[in-house]
Amino acid sequence: MKFGWLLVFLFVGVAYSFAQKTSPEKLSLSGEWNVELDIPNSSLQRIHLPGTLDDAGIGQALDLTPKLDISTLGHLTRKAEYVGKAKYTRRVSIPKNWGSKKIKLILERVLWKSWVEIDGKKISQTGESLVAAHEYDLSGKLIAGHTHELSIIVDNSNIFPGINIYAKQYASEQSSEMTHAYTNHTQIKWNGILGEIALVAERAQRIDNVVISADLKKKVLEVEVALESINASDRLNAYVTDLKTGKNWPVKTAKLAAATRQVNLKIPFADHVVYWDEFNPQRYELVTVLQSAIGKDTTRTAFGIRSFEAKNAALYLNNQQIFVRGNLECVIFPLTGYPPMDIPSWELLFEKAKSYGLNTFRFHSWCPPSAAFTAADKVGFYLQVELPHWNLKVGEDTSAFNFLKREAHRIIKSYGNHPSFLFMSMGNELEGDFTALSSLVNELKQKDKRHLYTTTTFSFQKGVTGIPQVGDEYFVTQWTKNGWVRGQGIFNDKLPSFTDDFRTASKEIAIPLISHEIGQYAVFPDINEISRYKGNLVPVNLISIREDMKKKGMLPLAPLFLQASGKLAALLYKEEIERAMKTPQFDGFQLLQLQDFPGQGTALVGILNAFWESKGFITAAEFKQFSGALVPLIRFPKATYSNNEIFSASIELSNFFKPLKEQQFYWKIMDDDNIVMADSIFTVADVGVGNVLPIGRIEAGLGTIKKASRLTVEVGIKGTAYRNTWPIWVYPADLTVTEGAVLVTFSKTEALAALKNGSKVLLCPPPDTLEGIQGKFVPVFWSPVHFPDQPGTMGLLIKDQHPALADFPTDSYTNWQWWDLVTKSKALIVNEIQDEAIIVRPIDNFVRNQNLASLLELKMGNGKLLICSFDIQQSISERLTANQLKYSLLEYMNSSSFKPSVELNPEFLNTLFK
Repeated sequence: MKFGWLLVFLFVGVAYSFAQKTSPEKLSLSGEWNVELDIPNSSLQRIHLPGTLDDAGIGQALDLTPKLDISTLGHLTRKAEYVGKAKYTRRVSIPKNWGSKKIKLILERVLWKSWVEIDGKKISQTGESLVAAHEYDLSGKLIAGHTHELSIIVDNSNIFPGINIYAKQYASEQSSEMTHAYTNHTQIKWNGILGEIALVAERAQRIDNVVISADLKKKVLEVEVALESINASDRLNAYVTDLKTGKNWPVKTAKLAAATRQVNLKIPFADHVVYWDEFNPQRYELVTVLQSAIGKDTTRTAFGIRSFEAKNAALYLNNQQIFVRGNLECVIFPLTGYPPMDIPSWELLFEKAKSYGLNTFRFHSWCPPSAAFTAADKVGFYLQVELPHWNLKVGEDTSAFNFLKREAHRIIKSYGNHPSFLFMSMGNELEGDFTALSSLVNELKQKDKRHLYTTTTFSFQKGVTGIPQVGDEYFVTQWTKNGWVRGQGIFNDKLPSFTDDFRTASKEIAIPLISHEIGQYAVFPDINEISRYKGNLVPVNLISIREDMKKKGMLPLAPLFLQASGKLAALLYKEEIERAMKTPQFDGFQLLQLQDFPGQGTALVGILNAFWESKGFITAAEFKQFSGALVPLIRFPKATYSNNEIFSASIELSNFFKPLKEQQFYWKIMDDDNIVMADSIFTVADVGVGNVLPIGRIEAGLGTIKKASRLTVEVGIKGTAYRNTWPIWVYPADLTVTEGAVLVTFSKTEALAALKNGSKVLLCPPPDTLEGIQGKFVPVFWSPVHFPDQPGTMGLLIKDQHPALADFPTDSYTNWQWWDLVTKSKALIVNEIQDEAIIVRPIDNFVRNQNLASLLELKMGNGKLLICSFDIQQSISERLTANQLKYSLLEYMNSSSFKPSVELNPEFLNTLFK
């Protein structure tokens, strides 16, 4: 038997972040094409590819009329829409020197099905993938030295309906699909071709695939090279380079048999190599060269040296525990309606997310293009990839499930070498045949052990929900059988205590646990964002809201609503993230989300808008203080105190950065003028990696606080940017509430009689006797359009400098001291009342846009009236904030400052009561 030689060298090469051929010749097909739609009387039109029909303005023009209904509020609106077959045609001249070569057509991303015609004749192969390139072997069909008519037919119809969930509330058939790989809610159902469009000429003898793994214990790279059409005289050379330093490793040599179709290499590496992670995104490159009698075939594969595993119910990257600080990405690119295909765009996105302290993207029910993986490798960012799958009847549609199996293997082959690719899920919130899902997970684990797999990213299915399934290597959920593991199910129902975490609910989970889609706190729309939409999509949803507010005379309040609701959302995100970090069994969280979600009923839940631009209510540095790799934390029982109490808190650290030695920590308590009331500095000798790491304690008496005050508690590490802050409120314990010349009453009848006599009246009826919207501390969940039956509002807009609140320190937005008051309140509907009369205003959701009030002052008859729909009467001695607010209101009403300017007929009071 004859043998060739396999030589392994070190080589300084050009960096590529995916397996890329460098020896084949390539003919780009980017440029002008003809396109014809599959509709009656269609005519040829010109289009630039890569691109979409939407880019070219081709399709049926859609109604852009603003109106407040689900047809416009469901999602952004395409200017033009087409679903069906589109035939893209151009002439192409094949180089004369391609005669002996295989010719392949590459279409990097297509939605959804494609096939090819050459000179009017259809070839038998078709493309179907939503996750990987469509590739066609056109050898023998394209003749070297000839010019051919090449046609690519793309059908963006719903090819496999069984991958999708259908939201029936959206009337249009084109708006009902929810899976982000095929939907109009975020990514539009575009027709076209994105990314690389090219003909590639390859030699018959070639490298088919390269798979690279790292064994950190043995300090060796394990490389599998799949070969095609090998001859006895062929040679395979492999080169490796450090893409940062250019340093070389020792040369290694191995033999190759002529009949070999797969070569397994073991390449040792030295101690000085850098393992890839979020802090050190070091990449290397393996260059494999197949040398044959007719030339050589070269493949360059960029990779990172890293291990990833689940052990002891935790996640370990390179044998160091990590914590997922994740965010969803749902194909939200509002200028185009499709994802960018270039590396720099994705680098900017990942860098922006890192600036907010995050380290992971979960691609909800879709898989991003190659450029995203490459960018994540370069930036140091972790990825969870999902099949294009969100379905409640998994396994019923056999053809769809078989398609998903093929997609899973395409993902592994196309993107498996990327070090950023850590997690893979079979889809979002799946229900159905979990035996089939577990089987698929086990199949993938056998094929590629470099990633961790799970059957579904959460499930509502009875008997499955809250319980890890067979084959799951990590578990994403919003609850377990022991309770919630996210704040959305807790924050409105339980008095806030900052000692709390999710350990009771998570204690029995035996694999790594990540909380599912935390947040979803709706923020009022940014009307100024409308002008940013200069592409394929029109924000008819935002325009409709703007026009409704204008009609109701409330448009000037929109920026204030945005800031107040946004500040509340940021407050809740902070507490939710910190509870996750305080939970010893937790391994991460996935936000829904840092940026707005313009679909599913206009779910404006972001700290950033859909363009990843700040809305102005929290900076990246402020957000990173509580969401970064290293976060100081404290546990304390409550937000409000009497000045005869001691503020006591334990200090701990969530540290997933690196072990710390001899660090100086500090704490201090300051008033609103930044005057330090108490402080301490202390040294901690050793701090490991993990969460719930004990650091020290805070003990501070509050007796020096003589008037109602807001204080700030700050904890940090001296000489670093690592710090975190929390507000607390301190009220005098010996407060005496005096009614003075004010009648305080529950009764409308008493109030009207007193007002008629020219008295001052504080009317504060029990909330359950009032008409209006039940008070909730948390804002609207997700979207008032997608979930229309929820009663909620969007926080409070407070005139914080109003003299009525002079003895009740507050921000202009809802903060924790309002919890007891808001949850025991009604938002009064006062559509005819001018803003001058309203002191505290609940912000209505953007579908109703009603004028609301919870604290307002009026002239009525001969008297002066202050109406309070917060409960400040019942169990008052046990409720610090209620007592303090009542005191502040009465002090104001007994002063000369109480001069209401808005006058109303006494009949108005009848509209407030049930």
